[in-house]
Amino acid sequence: MTFFLIACAGLALIALPGFFWPAYAESPVALLATVPYLSGLLLHRLGVPGLLVNNGACGWGWCPLTTFGWTLVALLWLGALYGLCALVARATRPSQ
Repeated sequence: MTFFLIACAGLALIALPGFFWPAYAESPVALLATVPYLSGLLLHRLGVPGLLVNNGACGWGWCPLTTFGWTLVALLWLGALYGLCALVARATRPSQ
């Protein structure tokens, strides 16, 4: 659980500068923070309904995620991160 909290804090620290410096979004490090948003767009493209505002019809721009979309993406990525942290914790646990 401690490793999971450290990983969540690390991801939050990666995303935090984007709120203060818009140019940060163009850096390679910021790509880690945009992957969850892009996965929401991918899930919409794969046919999951209700993820994008106006069902994806936003003209030339990218549609923002709905509240349901953000919730689903957050649960998906936090679950994947928790599973990865559980595997790492199990692999690094001393044998008894």
